Amino acid sequence: MTDSRRVREGRSTDLPALRAIQAAVLAEPWEELLAVAPDGPPILLVATPRGPATATEDTATPVGYALAVTDGDDDAGYLAELAVAPDAQDEGHGSALLAALVERLRESGATELRVTVREVDEAAHAFYRDRGFERRERLPERYERGDGFLLARSLDD
Repeated sequence: MTDSRRVREGRSTDLPALRAIQAAVLAEPWEELLAVAPDGPPILLVATPRGPATATEDTATPVGYALAVTDGDDDAGYLAELAVAPDAQDEGHGSALLAALVERLRESGATELRVTVREVDEAAHAFYRDRGFERRERLPERYERGDGFLLARSLDD
């Protein structure tokens, strides 16, 4: 089986597609962070499907993205948003984005990656648990519509 996805740096030209994904997938998106992400400092990676031989990485429309920030004080990265378009889910794009982000954070010296998930989002809990994240803290009223959990995983392994 050939790999059907690519991960690259996000660009400002990706923003319309990323905003559409954000609106379709996330219950409580952080629109302002996505707006500044292409110019940094957040890390913005996008997943694009592998297209025909004539398609290039530059012309492929993103089907997902990962947006992370780092905190130099404690050598941790925080995954603010990871989203894949509904029609591209279950194709490995989320896993590819997370793996690329982990590698990028390791290269920058981060030793841990954290993410917050809604308490009721069982699919997100399973996704992150299967990728080595552990529940660290319950966060009452973290979201407008409920509680959340802080999950974390070491980047040392």
